[in-house]
Amino acid sequence: MVSKSNELLTDWGLEGDTLIYTRTAILGFLVVAASFLLWWLTRNIMLSVIHRIADKTKTTWDDELVKNKFFSACAHLVPLLLMDYFMHVVFFDFKNLTDIGIRLTDFVIIFVLIIIALRFLNTARAVLSERPRLKDKPIHSFFQLAKIVVTTIFGLIMISVVFNIDLIVVLTSMGAMMAVILLVFKDTILGFVGSIQLAANDMVRIGDWVTMEKYGADGDVQEITLTTVKVQNFDKTITTIPTYSFISDSFKNWRGMEESDGRRVTRSLNIQISSIKFCTPEMLAKYGEIELIKDYVSEKETQIAEFNASNDVNRKVLLNGRNQTNIGVLRHYMECYLKKNQEINQGMTLMVRQLSPTEKGVALQVYAFTNTKVGVDYEVVIGDIFDHLLAAVPFFDLAVFENPSGKDFKNLKN
Repeated sequence: MVSKSNELLTDWGLEGDTLIYTRTAILGFLVVAASFLLWWLTRNIMLSVIHRIADKTKTTWDDELVKNKFFSACAHLVPLLLMDYFMHVVFFDFKNLTDIGIRLTDFVIIFVLIIIALRFLNTARAVLSERPRLKDKPIHSFFQLAKIVVTTIFGLIMISVVFNIDLIVVLTSMGAMMAVILLVFKDTILGFVGSIQLAANDMVRIGDWVTMEKYGADGDVQEITLTTVKVQNFDKTITTIPTYSFISDSFKNWRGMEESDGRRVTRSLNIQISSIKFCTPEMLAKYGEIELIKDYVSEKETQIAEFNASNDVNRKVLLNGRNQTNIGVLRHYMECYLKKNQEINQGMTLMVRQLSPTEKGVALQVYAFTNTKVGVDYEVVIGDIFDHLLAAVPFFDLAVFENPSGKDFKNLKN
């Protein structure tokens, strides 16, 4: 090509330096024009054909490639390869310029290859994240690591090409900078280790409800990346937590509850200690009118009477022998009420237990599981149950403990 152009320009009467500069300018213009023409043809014809084919196929891969502009990035590669190939022809008489031009075009080619590789990884992540088996896996972390590896490899090649240094020398030089690299990528390395452990031990999945008090997080996991885990709280705020914190710190994952047959209830009624007493005949007669526990009251009183009679107990003092207490009757009533409640899962643990007395009274704790696990429905069920139980406490001649308020102190003063 150079010899033919020289012959043509000689016929035009050009010679010496004039011929060289004119030939370089003409060939440079032709290569640039051809490159732009190829770029235009690739962008406007080839891409439109590819887009039409992608719309007609059933696979999602080509749709995601189009969406992430993978083919658009590939279109930039064609004119760059043409320019790189003809660089030694254009600057035939300028060896230094040829070397600089080739390095620059190689630099841009590598940069475009990085973009192509990253867009392909974005496509692969989008496709794989829709697979049922991988929807709840932290694949974002692995693709972020893949991007770092790809970018690092091409970056080293770019340095090698631009500065005309052997790649082995570049790698050797990087070894001396390893301490700095580890410091810069400390969070990334810890995040990668955390992601591997989270995935291997199945500790957190996308969609899990997690609670992490240290970071004020209480909601659903939206995204697990190489360095952070994104949690959408129930008030719709977003909390971003370092991935490694799920390994180094404690957190609560509610997945076990969501996969079980019910959601646990552990809520207490604090009974005022001064209201607890032995049941008198009048109290037992009143409790015997309650449908849920009338059989229990009569059977229990028969057992107690037989025991006291066989042991010749002095019944004039209630402290002697065995006697029912109002808090004991209330505890049994609460158990019967829960067993008759259709919103409580009868196949799981159900009990009402008396906890140790404290400065806030004696706690009767409901320990049971609701059938529903949905937050709103769960709160409605619990509200209905404790509305009833709180209203039932005075019927058993008991009082719910309350800290004194301003009104109490005012009445005391009067």
